[in-house]
Amino acid sequence: MKTYAFKKGMPGFRFTFVPHPITGIPAELCNKYLQGSDPLTGKPVLGEIIDAITRPLSAEDASGGVIERPTPRLVAADTEENLHKLFLENGWTDGLPVVLPTEARVAEMLKGTSHEPDEVVGAMQASSPHEAWSYTVEQVAVNAVMAGAKPEHLPVILAIASMGGTSISTSTTSFAGMVVVNGPVREELKMNSGIGALGPFNHSNAVIGRAWTLISLNLGASGKPGEIYMGSLGNNYNYNNLCFPENEEDLPEGWNPLHVQKGFKPGESVVSTFLGWGFTHPDQSFGKPFHDQIPFWLKFVSPFSSTTLLLDPTIIKQLKENEGFGSKEQLIDWIHKNTKVTVGAWLDDYYAVQNFVLPYGRQGQEPLATWMKMPRDAEIPQFRSPGNINVLSLGGGTNFFWQAGDFGYLASASVDKWR
Repeated sequence: MKTYAFKKGMPGFRFTFVPHPITGIPAELCNKYLQGSDPLTGKPVLGEIIDAITRPLSAEDASGGVIERPTPRLVAADTEENLHKLFLENGWTDGLPVVLPTEARVAEMLKGTSHEPDEVVGAMQASSPHEAWSYTVEQVAVNAVMAGAKPEHLPVILAIASMGGTSISTSTTSFAGMVVVNGPVREELKMNSGIGALGPFNHSNAVIGRAWTLISLNLGASGKPGEIYMGSLGNNYNYNNLCFPENEEDLPEGWNPLHVQKGFKPGESVVSTFLGWGFTHPDQSFGKPFHDQIPFWLKFVSPFSSTTLLLDPTIIKQLKENEGFGSKEQLIDWIHKNTKVTVGAWLDDYYAVQNFVLPYGRQGQEPLATWMKMPRDAEIPQFRSPGNINVLSLGGGTNFFWQAGDFGYLASASVDKWR
């Protein structure tokens, strides 16, 4: 809270504190928190609240604050060992060794784009109270070098940076990012969309995803545990953010790749970003229609979250040839219509519903207001719209295997623009 107040320009802002978290905590217990004592000061919470709003402001209370953003272009020359130590101690890395961004290496990286080094690429906001920090092509190139990327990777990394989304969310629930690459650039960079695509087997997959993490840390001010980053457990995906190209080659006729679904032309190179918590590995029941298994396995996803399915080409072929789904859109529409939750389960989901959805229903927003009046055993769609459901082709065709998770689509950007 002190950090939040400071970033709002009010370092003297008065506040009291109750036990955390309060998300998913029944109203009765929250009321007890209010009637109890502040766990930090030991004083009654209500007394602190009354004092905060009635005591006259002092000069310190009314003072403002400034968020310093040191942006030296160069650090002093030193030994390689000392520089690695400097980068690690300042939190400029993801905890793993980096390629030191010498002037020569950055200059070589900049050969990967026709854009000027001082051109502003975009801006990133680490958290809601934090101002958005802008950054240049050269600054992105520095982090690309650190990630181990090559000049040919830079247009993809610049496209990711241009969207301005941090891969390291401030949420207490430990979000992670996901990067999906489409179009000819997948082949140019020899990215892996087949066997082991999500594993540590491909240089381009690894460094592009890692670069997003370093950009988020160094250019977007994200990832300071206990200050900006509040993920209780953290997320191992944050190291390289599930970066992979979609397996377009094995998509059957009628099944469009992601970038075409988002309005780009088939021949364009595009990168898309997602945000979520994780994936699970559903058990494939052989001999049973695949689409009939999907609603069961998606029930672990919170109501009104998003979902993304990573389907091996063998499954997509089965869906097309044996189960009659002529496109991704047909499958997505079927999932939306057939993946249901009861009103009772929806109302009892404190995290997704009680805290983030019900207030809108109480204000009359439809269809939430109507659903709140329905019997508890009535069924409603688990996902608010087909747009909350994503289907991607990934894998080497060695097994009827798939993954399902709660990753939701954020944005897409042209890679070609940054060549």
